[in-house]
Amino acid sequence: MSTGLPMVVRDPALPARVRVHEVGARDGLQNESGLVPVDVKAEFVTRLAAAGLTTIEATSFVHPKWVPQLADAEELFPRVRDALPGVRLPVLVPNERGLDRALALGAREVAVFASATESFARANLNRTVDEALAMFAPVVTRAVEHGLTVRGYLSMCFGDPWEGAVPVEQVVAVCRRLADMGCDELSLGDTIGVATPGHVSALLTALEQAGVGSGRLAVHFHDTYGQALANTLAALRHGVSTVDASAGGLGGCPYAKSATGNLATEDLVWMLHGLGIETGIDLGLLTATSAWMAGHLGRPSPSRTVRALAGAAASHKES
Repeated sequence: MSTGLPMVVRDPALPARVRVHEVGARDGLQNESGLVPVDVKAEFVTRLAAAGLTTIEATSFVHPKWVPQLADAEELFPRVRDALPGVRLPVLVPNERGLDRALALGAREVAVFASATESFARANLNRTVDEALAMFAPVVTRAVEHGLTVRGYLSMCFGDPWEGAVPVEQVVAVCRRLADMGCDELSLGDTIGVATPGHVSALLTALEQAGVGSGRLAVHFHDTYGQALANTLAALRHGVSTVDASAGGLGGCPYAKSATGNLATEDLVWMLHGLGIETGIDLGLLTATSAWMAGHLGRPSPSRTVRALAGAAASHKES
């Protein structure tokens, strides 16, 4: 790659800095068909931190029966917690038992995982939306009482594989309930990747009008239809400054088969750096980390930026 690329063209209407909430080690690896050794996971998280990621979702304290890929949470979390004292390491907790496990290991940030639609709530949690929120309420209350930061994930904010289009007001209502419950941050999930920029703008406007401002929001886009970066830019224009992404584009959703990979962190960082937005991330180190993990998984990274930079590096070596 030539030096000076991407060329920086700053847009003053956008946030000066974006915090990338890295989900590859949890949301990415939980979708793998095989089990990734705990040593590889620990090194993956460590390499991501070395590349400048300051928020890395480490694992999930869900029952191993449901997500066997993350059954090593008790072994993994203390290793990365002790090795990376300055890095935020949120963990997913599906219920009070999961919270107990997270607290026992000294987790300081947790997340719960809700749905904006009844069909996905049934598929993912075997509960209605109301029943799932009732289950999360004591989890959030206890977490807050222990001084933990709580994130609320909300899936199917833009479309559902069973129900189709999801009304904006339906999403706003569930977001409002999560916020009132005590969640510090809400991550809006485009689980099957069907959102478009106008839809993103409409939802964020409606949330603002309902009292849930951009400072409390994150966005979590999948790239099924190639819209993830466009949707991210729409969110940035609304003042959102926390974006979820997965190194190398790993991940999908085990309960929604039409969900393809998450927005690749490298693709996001390339765009943000071109816009003059600070991230604190070293794109070269991040790309090398994703290429390293792709080697362990036995397949090339789906990230276009990883492929482009790896190809450029190979051409440079040959020349």
